[in-house]
Formats: sequence, structure tokens, C-alpha cells
Amino acid sequence: MKHWRTIIFLMASLMVGPVQAEELMMARIHKPYAEAMLALQDIITLNGYQVMRVQRVDIGLQSRGFTTAEYRVVFFGKADEVQAISKKYPELMPYLPLKITLFAEGESALLVTNNPHVLRGYFKAPELQAVFARWETDVQRILDILAESK
Repeated sequence: MKHWRTIIFLMASLMVGPVQAEELMMARIHKPYAEAMLALQDIITLNGYQVMRVQRVDIGLQSRGFTTAEYRVVFFGKADEVQAISKKYPELMPYLPLKITLFAEGESALLVTNNPHVLRGYFKAPELQAVFARWETDVQRILDILAESK
């Protein structure tokens, strides 16, 4: 449970614009949660990815006695790419598809995701290095677009 408190603290301390840390990428969307969720899914699609699944996390937390705002994890990727990489590098399966967490905070929403750059240190295959770099650029673009939207 300590990890959840750390993530929520990091997200709550984010005040403006996208932030990129070594391991996490974050942004605030100045839209109500429902609009932010739709915008996130639209921007993911416009950047050549498919939304593969949306998982509600708030219900599971509430059932364990936590009070929380709306909280979802959006899983996305390029289906063919995820399948091919998973087949060739099964050790990457826990990291696929990519995911962005969306958390309501008042009249805005926070986004947080793992920085795909971190995977470079664990998986050294040259062909993967280029994929991780592209994912990092694409995810940063998605966050930037959302943070700048009004």
C-alpha cells in the first residue's frame, strides 16, 4: 500500500504542465475527469495507437476501504507490435501494452505513466532500443498535447 501513497503524493504535487522524471512521466489536464478521459483516448488514437482496455481502479480501492476519486488505467498499443514483441521477447509481456493512469483531482485530472526509457536499461537488444525511444517520444507527445488542451 505504500506505493499507492507515493504515487498519489507525486500526482497531487504536480501543479502545471507535463513533467518528465527518470522513471515517471506526468501531466495535468485542465478539464473535468470525464472530458479528460475522452481526450486521452482520442489523442492515443490520433497518435497511431489503439486503446486496448480501460480498467477501473477506484472500485477495487473503495472495496478495500479507501476513499478515492475517479481512477482509471488506460492500456494502449499497436496490436501487431505488441503481439510481435511479446512473441519474440516474452520477458517484456509484463510491460505491455503501454498504460497511462488517469486520476481525477477537482476540476482537473492527472496523468501518470512509466517512462518507456527505463526499459532500455533492462532489455539491451538494439531493435528494442529504437522501439523504446519511439514509445517515449510518442507518450511524451500524448502528454504534451493533453496538458496544452483547454
